[in-house]
Amino acid sequence: MSSSSPLSRPSTTSDCNLISLPDTILVPQGAEYKAVCRGLSRVKPPKPLVIAIPVGPKPLARYLQQWQQTAHGLKEASPRVLIMGLCGSLSPHLAVGDVVLYQACVYAANGSTPLLKPCDDELTTLLHHKLKEQSSLVKALTSDRIIVSAQEKRHLAQIHDTEVVDMEGFAALEVLSQAGIAVSMVRVVSDDAHHDLPNLTSAISPEGSLQPLPLAMGMIRQPIAATRLIGGAVRSLRALQDVTVQLLSE
Repeated sequence: MSSSSPLSRPSTTSDCNLISLPDTILVPQGAEYKAVCRGLSRVKPPKPLVIAIPVGPKPLARYLQQWQQTAHGLKEASPRVLIMGLCGSLSPHLAVGDVVLYQACVYAANGSTPLLKPCDDELTTLLHHKLKEQSSLVKALTSDRIIVSAQEKRHLAQIHDTEVVDMEGFAALEVLSQAGIAVSMVRVVSDDAHHDLPNLTSAISPEGSLQPLPLAMGMIRQPIAATRLIGGAVRSLRALQDVTVQLLSE
């Protein structure tokens, strides 16, 4: 599976021979982090450092700013960072379990002028080469909240010309690129553009962690949507584990 975009550039073997894979991976805490760790357990050493990050742009921005100032931040981290995790589809052409490779992220807060941050070209080329035809090149929208309705997904796709949505991409690019760190992003689609999601926004704490009780209550209130979301999560987390192996194996 592959898609073209004005932002894309073709992968070449010569490009890929010039750079190495990132040795630091940032993944949203919880099930996504565990899936990447399971994938890494099937990879031979040396293995990258994997760090669990909070969910949402504001908690992540605060976390990354603090991370840079610690002994485990910029001083010891690779200048190349890979963001992994799940995302939602805004396109009818992307289904649950599909792997996407980000070219750029868009962020528009409260109706303000949209901002765009590109991912690192060299790393994107390298990862595209590793994934071959098993990924789609996409432009992502970063949201402050979970996009619940399929109608809103279609609307956002139109006005921002984006194919997927997440809650961390733009914040990671903004903070890390300012620090001179090259950032690439690989995610797996966990929900499609055709169905509504249960409203789980209240389950995310101000610190960017999932709260079990509000999460369970949100699922109970909308059982059909919750069942679909759980099924998609199981499939996409398995795909996230597999793509971790594919990316980091020789």
